[in-house]
Amino acid sequence: MATVNGVPASVAQVTALALTNYGHFTTLRVEDGAVRGLSLHLDRLVRDCSAVFGAELDPERVLAYVREAAGGRPGPLTVRVTVFDPDLDITRPAERADPHVLVTTRPAGTLFPPPLRVTARPYRRDAAGVKHVALFGQLALRRAARLAGFDDVLFTEAGGTQAGGTQGGGTQGGDLVSEGCTWNVGFVDADGRVVWPEAEVLPGVTMRLLQEARPGAVVRPVRTAELAAMRAVFATNTAIGVRAVHDVDGLRFPDDDPVLAELRAAYLAVPADRP
Repeated sequence: MATVNGVPASVAQVTALALTNYGHFTTLRVEDGAVRGLSLHLDRLVRDCSAVFGAELDPERVLAYVREAAGGRPGPLTVRVTVFDPDLDITRPAERADPHVLVTTRPAGTLFPPPLRVTARPYRRDAAGVKHVALFGQLALRRAARLAGFDDVLFTEAGGTQAGGTQGGGTQGGDLVSEGCTWNVGFVDADGRVVWPEAEVLPGVTMRLLQEARPGAVVRPVRTAELAAMRAVFATNTAIGVRAVHDVDGLRFPDDDPVLAELRAAYLAVPADRP
């Protein structure tokens, strides 16, 4: 199902998005008619609309379209809200924008799917703080990882040896770890503390909910050379919740660390809001 501004999407509108590939989005998981982190998703859409189009976006308008698309549908749903301008001219992208709201729905998968086996590759997304629709670079690396026998890819950035970040961390060698292909990555250190990498990443809604629900985590640079000292690794996004990573380029990690169970319980306890 796909609607644009609350009515069925036309071929011309979808074609315009496919040909220009310029816009931004967020993805909601709707369960029993409610969404965890709904206000954060709306804040993201408003913020990114200003960054991408220089335009304001009415969150109440977005909510109305989501209600119409998801209302009364059984089972958990994945609802993607994409903001784009079907009249955008790629030769004159600075013209005043008229952002439209595309809402698509599909059945959602199970939360907390099986553990991931990933490979680390250097990559930084364009405008990393914006959840934009330009996914070619990261999906090309995901494809290469899967062809090589992995489940997904973990991004790193080249960096020399330096002191740790805002909340401690020592001097480490190796590249900086940033994020996964379409997910944030987190770690459990030897003392059982949750560590989030300090890097240019998309601030995921699930990551932010976990930071609020389970305070006391450390945010600091994490380098590839120190992964072997980590107790556990996990991935987070709206679709998967908290998913264990049990292998990073041959480094094995348990998928049953008790901190992962605590994180999942904390996530499930986050109150959900109705659109």
